[in-house]
Amino acid sequence: MTRNVLIIEDDPDISRLIKINLQDLDCASVIAGDGREGLDVFKHEHFDLVVLDLMLPGMDGLSVCREMRKGGAYVPILMLTAKSTELDRVVGLEMGADDYLTKPFSIPELMARIKALFRRVDALSHKTPEKEAEKQLIEHVGMRIDVERRQVSIDDLSVELTAREFDLLVHFARHPGRVFSRVQLLDAVWGYSHEGYEHTVNTHINRLRAKIEEDPSKPRHIQTVWGVGYKFAE
Repeated sequence: MTRNVLIIEDDPDISRLIKINLQDLDCASVIAGDGREGLDVFKHEHFDLVVLDLMLPGMDGLSVCREMRKGGAYVPILMLTAKSTELDRVVGLEMGADDYLTKPFSIPELMARIKALFRRVDALSHKTPEKEAEKQLIEHVGMRIDVERRQVSIDDLSVELTAREFDLLVHFARHPGRVFSRVQLLDAVWGYSHEGYEHTVNTHINRLRAKIEEDPSKPRHIQTVWGVGYKFAE
């Protein structure tokens, strides 16, 4: 099955390199050189993935991402950024990006991230009988997780989570008491486990705690197991 990918990148060498390598994944690519052009193409064609540069002429990547997320259909977004500060990554994820990769990046890692996003979308759209049987409503100490509707509430107040934060929370909540290392969480939730990217898990857990915990410094839901990883309280 051929997938359609939109590459919004103002560096023609990078965009061509990505396009060439995506052919190995049976992907057809459309390249846009600036943010406004990319957003216009996105609104008029169907895509299975968007590779989006953060620093773009005309309209920056964060603004493009925000506009894309206003639409109805969900399309995974992989953000490319030359910036490496945690704030830049967090803002991109808050705008709705599913994953990010800091330049300069290796092509094998880029392809691994893209394949992981494709697997995640396939898993959401083709539920197996085993997945269908999994608990769709989870409640824990005032928290209510509606898996089917992808909604979370704390003491009846709605909590807005990004797609990755929600997937991370559900993974924890379905395995109360089980301790997960950062590498295990990367593999289970992100679909890849590259050495050195455990900080991605730390960033998401910190942001998730800030949204669901009454006191993030003393979490009652997602707890730290020092020297090992994290667990969801029993």
